[in-house]
Amino acid sequence: MASVLNISAYLFTRIDDTGELRPLLRERAVAAGLKGTILLAEEGINLFLAGDAQGVRGFVAELRADPRFAALTTKDSWSDAQPFGKMLVKVKREIIRMDHPTIRPEGDRAPAVAPATLRRWLDSGHDDDGREVVLLDTRNAFEVDYGAFDGALDWRIERFTQFPDAAAAAAPDLAGKTVVSYCTGGIRCEKAAIYLREAGVEAYQLDGGILGYFEHVGGDHWSGDCFVFDEREALTPGLAPRRGAVA
Repeated sequence: MASVLNISAYLFTRIDDTGELRPLLRERAVAAGLKGTILLAEEGINLFLAGDAQGVRGFVAELRADPRFAALTTKDSWSDAQPFGKMLVKVKREIIRMDHPTIRPEGDRAPAVAPATLRRWLDSGHDDDGREVVLLDTRNAFEVDYGAFDGALDWRIERFTQFPDAAAAAAPDLAGKTVVSYCTGGIRCEKAAIYLREAGVEAYQLDGGILGYFEHVGGDHWSGDCFVFDEREALTPGLAPRRGAVA
């Protein structure tokens, strides 16, 4: 049985002491035997960690004891081997770079669609108001090539900073439709949905991203695997490493 717990999580929340928090979180993570990456910015936290279940869950519980991180939720998967080589904690300008500082999800989140709701919409071919549903992949092109929702829009962006220009150009074609943006864990599609709504598009984010969809719904309306940024390379809709990757 797979014994290494892998988690991904993010939370947009105001952090004014990133410099002081960085060594503290690294010390806690190393003491818990964890490896992976934690990104800190004024806008929030983004983390990818792996280790034994007790160590991972203890670290997350201690993190949530800070009121700023109390709402942090994780996407969990398992592997036979540790997919990270070291433990890194970095301070960045943004936890996901968009180069649009007015997009601040910690202040006002875009509406989210639960995985079960999205599956129901896709099953029926429209949302609850009878509007056409458009799935929008906000990931980089090479990630999309591993797998995607059937029929999703793919703007072939090479980095997320290209998303705003692509969205501005496509906004007129999205008018009158219900757009659901999605990404691996939710962080990119959350910013994307806010940007789209400011451009006049009826946009929502997929709550929990692809990994959350896999966890709650499985692989319905999905083809392929989901790229992840560790040695597992990609996960199947069953949240198992793809064949040939680190198990």
